[in-house]
This record gives sequence, C-alpha cells and structure tokens, in this order.
Amino acid sequence: MKYREASEKLAAYRKNIAEIRARMRATLAETEPEEVRDHAFATLSGERKLSELFGRKDELFLIHNMGRKCPYCTLWADGFNGVYAHLADRAAFVVSSPDAPAVQKEFAESRGWRFPMVSHQGTSVATDLGYGSEESGWIPGISVLRREGNRIVRLSDTNFHPLDDFSTVWHILDLLPEGTAGWTPKYRYA
Repeated sequence: MKYREASEKLAAYRKNIAEIRARMRATLAETEPEEVRDHAFATLSGERKLSELFGRKDELFLIHNMGRKCPYCTLWADGFNGVYAHLADRAAFVVSSPDAPAVQKEFAESRGWRFPMVSHQGTSVATDLGYGSEESGWIPGISVLRREGNRIVRLSDTNFHPLDDFSTVWHILDLLPEGTAGWTPKYRYA
C-alpha cells in the first residue's frame, strides 16, 4: 500500500475513534451516578477522608495504582506527572496505592512526581470500587468522582492496561510499523 493511501486510511480510523469517543461521552451523560462511601485513606499527615481529597473542586480523578512494584503503574504515573497541572486545573487529582505513605513519599520523590498520593493500605476502598483486594491483587485504573453536597458519587471508571488510552507512550509506539515490538516499561533506562 502506498504511503498516501495508508495515511488516508489511518486518518479515517482516527475519525472513527473520535466518533466513538463522542458516543461514549453521550452515554456517560445519560448514566446515573453510583454513590460511594466517604472512605478514609492514610497519608504522612494522618488520615484523610475521600471527601477531603476534592479540595475546592467538585470532581476528583482518583487513580488506582498498584504501587511501586509495578513498572506499568509507574509509567502511567510518570505520564500523569507531566499533565498533572492541566488535569488539576479542571478537577482534583490524587493517586492511591497500597504502599504505606512513607514508601509512597520516597518513591514519588525518586520519580519527581508532583501529584498528591494517599494509601488505601488496610482499607476496603479499592475493593469497594472494584480495583482488587489484598488476596486477589490490585488492578490499576481510574474512578471519576463528584461531590454533591454531603454525597460522593462515581461518574465513571475504567481499568488501565498495556496499550490503553491513558499513556501517550503506547500511541507514539503505535506509529512504528512493529508497534511495541515486545517493549515493556522499566524503572530506569540506560
């Protein structure tokens, strides 16, 4: 296939993806939110309730991260760090993991992360929201929450997985004919 022909075909696929995203947003707009309990999280400065994580915003991006032992979660968090100020301008943004707050702080500092982190260690928040458990293991993803008076509701959520929409790395690698070619994220590169 000639380059121009392939380029036109790929542009049509991208247009289809944009149309699907518009249908997804329309579905979200029609969806009845799910009420969420005001869970408690551990931080270096003590316990913080979910309702406190909103700050002055009405909406919250709650990232479900598997912790420092997951290079994929580290890849996602590295990417979020780069766009954190943009996201936090629109809604509150917090990363939650099962790591203890001191471990989170040390790892975040080693990565240069600027976003706030909370620990769900010893709580049922990740399990209640469908993102795993101590026994079965944790699942990475995101929950979008809204504060409505004294209530907290979940507007949407989705899991993270390799090649998903939540890391630009996958999409840039997709521009190579071989895609990822078996590439996986690492904590450090030579």
